[in-house]
Amino acid sequence: MIEYLAGHRPGPTEWLILSNVLFAIGLYGLLSRRNAIGLLMAIELMLNAAALNVVVLNRFVAPGTVDGQVMALFVIAVAAAEAVVAMAIFVALFRHRLTIDVSHMDAMKG
Repeated sequence: MIEYLAGHRPGPTEWLILSNVLFAIGLYGLLSRRNAIGLLMAIELMLNAAALNVVVLNRFVAPGTVDGQVMALFVIAVAAAEAVVAMAIFVALFRHRLTIDVSHMDAMKG
């Protein structure tokens, strides 16, 4: 078993399983958390899983191109911008409502 693992390089199946597991963990975090920061972390995990998926598919389907890496950079840039905007919204909501529990952020008035 150790000899098999020592010379084994992960193929597309292992990488796609890892990507799916990361996405599933992020989805679980998104559906189970009530804390705004936890939701943001779950969304970031899901975006990173999607970026990993794009890179893996590019590596094994069209290894001569860099389309997957470029797409992953765009996903990372969008995720960073989304995190900045979300944190600004969370800070404003915390100042107004004194909580970051998303179950209390359902009304637009007040």
